[in-house]
Amino acid sequence: MRVLVVEDEPRLAQMVRRGLELEGFVVVTAATGPDGLWRATEESFDVIVLDIMLPGISGYQVVREIRARQNWTPILMLTAKDGEYDEADAFDLGADDYLTKPFSYVVLVARLRALVRRGAPMRPVVLTAGDLSLDPGRRRVTRGTEELQLTRREFGLLEYLMRNPDTALTKNEILRNVWDANYAGDENVVEVYVGYLRRKIDTPFGTRTIDTVRGVGYRLTTGCPDAPPAPEA
Repeated sequence: MRVLVVEDEPRLAQMVRRGLELEGFVVVTAATGPDGLWRATEESFDVIVLDIMLPGISGYQVVREIRARQNWTPILMLTAKDGEYDEADAFDLGADDYLTKPFSYVVLVARLRALVRRGAPMRPVVLTAGDLSLDPGRRRVTRGTEELQLTRREFGLLEYLMRNPDTALTKNEILRNVWDANYAGDENVVEVYVGYLRRKIDTPFGTRTIDTVRGVGYRLTTGCPDAPPAPEA
C-alpha cells in the first residue's frame, strides 16, 4: 500500500515513515501544504495522512482542494487540534478519519488499514485476477481456497501489479511504487522478486499470472488463468 504523509515536523514525519514502512507501506512524505496537495493530486496513493497546521496552506484547504478535484483517496487527519469543532470541520470538508497527537501508533496503523479496506468510492475492497485474490486491509492473499504466505515486499509487489491489471509496468514504476520513490539501488531487484512471487502464486498451481514484457517490464494478466507457468524472472 502506498501512503502519503503530509507533516511539517521532521522528527514526527520520519518516525511515522519508518513505522509504516515496517508495516509494509510504501511511504512518501511532504512537509508543506502546497507540496502535499501537488503530490496527492499528481500521484496515486492508497491513503493520505494529513496534518492540519501546515506551512503554505492548511490541511483543511488541502482536503477541500483534493475533494474538489474528484479525488476520493481516503484521508486521515493527524493533528494536535483536538477540539470537537476542528474535528467536525475536517469531516465536513471530506476527511475520512481524525486522530489527535499524541497518538497510539498501533491505532494509527489499524485506522489506515481500515480506511484502505473500506476503500474509496467505486474502488474494489478485494483485488482479484481469476481465482487469485488480495485483500489489502487484511493483508491476505488466496489462490482459490488456499491462503498464500508472502513476505512484505512480495505482498507490495503483487498488490501494485493487481491494482494495474493488464498494464505493462516498467521496473522504474515498480521500484517507485513498491520500494521507495527515491530508491537508488539495482533495478534488477524487481526481477528477483518477480521470480519469488511466481514461485508462490503460479508454479504450485500451474498458472501464469505475471508476464514479462520484453524491453518494458512486467504485466499482470487477468485473462489466462489456465496458461502454463511463466518462466522464472
